[in-house]
Amino acid sequence: MTTTRYDTAAIRGDDNLPVIHITRDFRASPAQLMRAHLDPEVFSRWNGPDYLRTNIVEWDVRTGGSWRYLAEGESETHGFHGCFHAVGDDTVVQTFTWEGMPDEVSLERLWFEDLGDGTTRLHARSLFESFENRDGMLAAMGQGVDDGYAKLDRILAEGGV
Repeated sequence: MTTTRYDTAAIRGDDNLPVIHITRDFRASPAQLMRAHLDPEVFSRWNGPDYLRTNIVEWDVRTGGSWRYLAEGESETHGFHGCFHAVGDDTVVQTFTWEGMPDEVSLERLWFEDLGDGTTRLHARSLFESFENRDGMLAAMGQGVDDGYAKLDRILAEGGV
């Protein structure tokens, strides 16, 4: 039996490949979650940890397009960028680079599974060059993922997507 959890994401590293798997259920449709991930105004409202705000610099959502945003706090700024390799109806394939380590690029696939009861399961898979890079990301990402998805839950509940 699958346990539905809305409060935290399941984040795990693969034992055999330098991959991170994320799953999380939302009370939303796949279309709402696609919009939340691809509409820059919506994305900037929920992305990342509570202590940082997301400012979109570039956002060209199309196969072959690119993106860049800054995560800014009182005493820190982090830049992130990538390219959209494929944008479909319920799947996004993109690269992801934290500008603090500009030579490290991960390949991400994000897709949404309609569970048929007003709930959608988000699946994300990120492939890294090495286990070391993957483990560094695993160590750094938990709070940002959970804070961000909690903000997205509130936006969805308020009808903001």
